[in-house]
Amino acid sequence: MFRRGVEKGSPGRKTAFLAASATFSLFLIAALVAAWSVFYAPGPTAREGDTTVVTLPSGAGVSAIAANLKAAGVIRSTDMFKAAASLTGADRRLRAGEYEVPSRASLRSVLTLLVSGKVVRHYVTLPEGWSSAQAVDILMRQPILDGAVDAVPEEGSLWPDTYEVSRGETRASVIARMQRAHDDNMTRLWATRGPNSVVRTPEEALILASIVEKETGVAAERPRVAAVFSNRLRAGMRLESDPTIVYGITKGRPLGRGLRRSEIDQHTDWNTYQIDGLPPTPIANPGRDAIAAVLNPPQSGDLFFVADGSGGHAFARTYDEHLANVARWRAIERRRQGLPPEPAAPVLPHATPNGLPPGVEVPPGAQVIRVPQQPAAAQ
Repeated sequence: MFRRGVEKGSPGRKTAFLAASATFSLFLIAALVAAWSVFYAPGPTAREGDTTVVTLPSGAGVSAIAANLKAAGVIRSTDMFKAAASLTGADRRLRAGEYEVPSRASLRSVLTLLVSGKVVRHYVTLPEGWSSAQAVDILMRQPILDGAVDAVPEEGSLWPDTYEVSRGETRASVIARMQRAHDDNMTRLWATRGPNSVVRTPEEALILASIVEKETGVAAERPRVAAVFSNRLRAGMRLESDPTIVYGITKGRPLGRGLRRSEIDQHTDWNTYQIDGLPPTPIANPGRDAIAAVLNPPQSGDLFFVADGSGGHAFARTYDEHLANVARWRAIERRRQGLPPEPAAPVLPHATPNGLPPGVEVPPGAQVIRVPQQPAAAQ
């Protein structure tokens, strides 16, 4: 009798079990739907602008990353982030770096972004021919970098290039990278020095290359300008380069105006109108092409060059040719300024081979350099 009673109650138990299973299934479905909606639902609004910048440190775990994202206002729940990362397998594929998370990005979008490795990339460019003081200025204007620069690096010790930098990287470390790049490249370039080069050391190559770099912005002209200065050094002539005067005044920052006659006549260690040979240091950080031009200048008899009005220069082997080029340049300048042509210059006595009129005596062994006279400059 007892056994039959139990059997009679079995359908009720089955019904209760099925009802409980159905209820659990409904709860499970509801939970999955809720999780699914959270996974795809829009996230928090960015606190400022259209994106939020977040950084995933290298080696950080999922819990630390979740806390970082929550603090930045990118996600609403650290638990939901960790659960979603675990269920999707993203927790094993999160990549370190800096990310820009769009405002109201869903949890799914955030995980997809952090797995993609599409990090924000920052670059700093040191142009060819810029001084070390200007390089420091460039780095100090980068808000993503940290730290101060204790001292301006030695002139010519930085390699002009574009460098990728990371948020929080120190400015000193970027300078160190520029210096390592300089050392590596200079070692390779010095090995290519040819027999026509007048420089005897890598330091001299940098000094002369920096002058070549500052004298012309036309890449194709650098070898020819290097040849002019090499020829002058061989002949014992002064280089007479205007950028060296500027460097003696500003130590690498732009002058912002034309040179004055008093500055041309003023003696500084860098003023190649006043000193023989090379200045004591570079006047900028030269690039690869300028250094290569100095190490392998072409065979040339040019000793002079002057602007030609097109952005380049007119070159000359003789002083008379140079005077004609200077006259053309001055005429171009006067036309641009709306001024009438200059009156014809008086005819001078025929110049002797050393460039001086007859009757002028020169002490034996003296080097004579004649340059075209400029109009009186402001003092």
